[in-house]
Amino acid sequence: MTTGERRAVVTAVQARYPISERYACRALGFERSVVRFVPQRPVLDAPLREKLVTLAAEHPRWGVPRLHWRLQRAGWLVNYKRVVRLYRLEGLAVRRRERKRLAVPRVPRPIATGPTETWSLDFVSDQLRSGRRFRCLTLIDSCTRECLAITVAYSLPSTAVIAALEAVITGRDQPTRLSLDNGSEFRSRAFDAWAADRGIALQFIQPGKPVQNAMSRASTGSSAMNASINTGSGRYSTRSFTSSGTAATSTPPGRTKPATP
Repeated sequence: MTTGERRAVVTAVQARYPISERYACRALGFERSVVRFVPQRPVLDAPLREKLVTLAAEHPRWGVPRLHWRLQRAGWLVNYKRVVRLYRLEGLAVRRRERKRLAVPRVPRPIATGPTETWSLDFVSDQLRSGRRFRCLTLIDSCTRECLAITVAYSLPSTAVIAALEAVITGRDQPTRLSLDNGSEFRSRAFDAWAADRGIALQFIQPGKPVQNAMSRASTGSSAMNASINTGSGRYSTRSFTSSGTAATSTPPGRTKPATP
């Protein structure tokens, strides 16, 4: 029998018989602290529960580990098991969907009204003559349609994306928000932490709606062609092209740079 049920029994007995609380607890074999004790946990958990519900509403597909990590980044020194308990009390478990549907509400996307307000990022993949595939990361200003940078490499994890953005931000003001798809590079903890430290909002497109990031996708075709020409030798070469037209090439140890004709 839970504490709440015991309190209900004592209250029902007192309502039926004209006896005191002390006598009712003694007759039922309950401690008086069951009725007298005022729990402090709901009062202490209220701010944390409110913050947890807010984060879960902003990120509907996040589970307990990701929410606990985000709470710690926000300065909440909270135990993992406490987050699990509150997560279950609020009924925030991520539902398993039988069919593909949107996990976020359909809200209008903000329109860029000035330069350096929204930058669009997207990936494109192509293949060299040797058969090895490479990737291109394109960075476009959604307002001015200026191509800020194109980074080409065989592998572009979240750390490489952060390095490319840092290189562009060094020479100009940082954007207010980034328009992204739902790729693993943009959904990683490292990229989320970098954007939070920079104060940059991450604006993800809705699943299955690539047209919402059409500004970046419009330049991917020509980007892949140019990258194929510049890295056509088939050897490893990472190039980052900026809006000024310059290109910086870096080659890891143990590799040979392409021969210059």
